[in-house]
Amino acid sequence: MRCRRGVRSRDAVPVLLSVLLACLLAFHSAVPDMAGRPGSLLETFLPWLAAAFPALLVVAFLRRSPVAACAVLLPVTVWACVFGDRLLPPPGTAGDDLTAVTHNISDENPDPAAAARGLAASGAGLIALQEVTGAALPELTAALEPRYPHHAVVGTVGLWSVHPLADIRRVDIRPRGIAEGWDRGLRATVRLPGHGDVAVYVAHLPSVRLGWDRGFGTAHRDESARLLGAALSAEPLERTVLLGDLNGTVDDRGLDPVLARLSPPRSGMAFSWPTSFPVARIDQIMARGATVAEVWSLPATGSDHLPVAARIGF
Repeated sequence: MRCRRGVRSRDAVPVLLSVLLACLLAFHSAVPDMAGRPGSLLETFLPWLAAAFPALLVVAFLRRSPVAACAVLLPVTVWACVFGDRLLPPPGTAGDDLTAVTHNISDENPDPAAAARGLAASGAGLIALQEVTGAALPELTAALEPRYPHHAVVGTVGLWSVHPLADIRRVDIRPRGIAEGWDRGLRATVRLPGHGDVAVYVAHLPSVRLGWDRGFGTAHRDESARLLGAALSAEPLERTVLLGDLNGTVDDRGLDPVLARLSPPRSGMAFSWPTSFPVARIDQIMARGATVAEVWSLPATGSDHLPVAARIGF
């Protein structure tokens, strides 16, 4: 009996840790978003809970516990169920009708023209940019205009297109407490050959901040997401594409008002931030009435974000 009790004691801690990890992966939405927004913080880095798997195996080895080692299969299986489809080859679509790119080009980019030429080399039909400054705009336009003769800029967001644009207007996603002149949303109709009109939104939601005093500060981002979700809900065109820096991942509940109206990519992780060691995709391409079949990141451009590209099928 003493031996059996020893085995149970030796197994208990690593087994409980495996069960806890599996529960966080499967039921992350149950983590309350109270002060400090721990739920959103967890969901931002949710895929990286997989980094705990090797540590759990090491603990099981050190404790010489086959039971604990087998228990690691539980969170591994849950992780595969939650994220495995993003690692699979992209599903087929009726046609790869459009390639789109979104990029926070950074208002501190040392060479925006070179960055724009790199994006144009992707062959995308649409390029959406955020943090477009007045000083950089002439350089960006000159670099992109040979391939993208149609463009629209509102505030610090812009859209360059191979295809004609119409019905260009500002989208008000400014949260309360932010001064007038903060323009980070636009909407345009893209006249897509063979498919008619497609509504394209470009948005840059407010940044989030992490600090010991306030936790994960997402209040402005979340309010802006609600305003963007309302605009998408009112959009009359069924075929709608959103491109932008949303400062949140598709697992983050703060983007639920947007995800309730649009579908995220089916395949690809495409971590885009920060450039030095990307840990999250906060730059998003989503659609309604279309399929974002695959998303991937492009080479660095001098920004602190990587560009994100996607195949969209109608």
